[in-house]
Amino acid sequence: MARMNYHHLYYFWRVANTGNLTQVANEIHLSQSAISAQLKQFQENLGVTLLKREGRKLILTSQGKQVLEYADEIFSKGEELENLINKGIPSQSSHVAIGVLSNLSRNFVESFTLPLINDKFTTFSLQTAGLSNLLDGLSSFRFDIILTNHNIELGQQKGIWHSELVSRQAIEIIGPAKPRKARKFPQSYADASWVLPSQNSEIRSAFSIACARAQYTPNVKAETNDMAMLRLLARDSGAYSVMPSVVVRDEVANGLLYVQQSLPDAYEHFYAVTLAKKKITPQVQKLIDNAKSDIKVMS
Repeated sequence: MARMNYHHLYYFWRVANTGNLTQVANEIHLSQSAISAQLKQFQENLGVTLLKREGRKLILTSQGKQVLEYADEIFSKGEELENLINKGIPSQSSHVAIGVLSNLSRNFVESFTLPLINDKFTTFSLQTAGLSNLLDGLSSFRFDIILTNHNIELGQQKGIWHSELVSRQAIEIIGPAKPRKARKFPQSYADASWVLPSQNSEIRSAFSIACARAQYTPNVKAETNDMAMLRLLARDSGAYSVMPSVVVRDEVANGLLYVQQSLPDAYEHFYAVTLAKKKITPQVQKLIDNAKSDIKVMS
């Protein structure tokens, strides 16, 4: 095999991280044909296929993902070296790319990222998407970690993902009026209207199970798969809802909504997902450890 051409590796690194040849060509002021030719030469020298085209996108092969992991580390160290030469000190800065399931509580996400907000040496990015797009981004190294309320490890066959429980929040009944006495489900909600998460969500399933056990049929006014919208509906509709209180933390603090009671034996679970075979960075590990420290041990 010919000696590694680091110019070719650099072009591969840029294209692999964006998936867009045109964008990289514009950014580094080379023609698309020139970059394409050098990527082809790079792959021929290595004797493997790193990128394949699907429609208009360039997709990493399994070998391409491995090479990208090394390239990320090589060029990250290169930036540290430049900083050392220019400033005389090694760079302490780092970046964490976080993917977030679209319907996840924004308040939970903010709490999860708090260690990064307070870390002057670390920047981070948040991108919301559906689960399949998040997993694609994780496998192509666009994300260091993704947050979801699904245990991705369940049902997987090849052990690609590592899914770690980082928080468990009690599901609570939220209402617009301050309860005058202890509430009891379902007796205290005989005439209530409800705004609820959509079917097939963990919260809705827990509520449906509680209703079935109590032989209670709720009067459902509205439902949504968007937690931000559920928060607004709970605040403005005058109806009751079910969710972890962290979702409406600000409204509860300001007296706009009140926690009526916890739904019996019902929780929403939050997971941090990483690639099983990729080493977790200290910054990502710190996020996971900090979140897990807040999990309450419940009997």
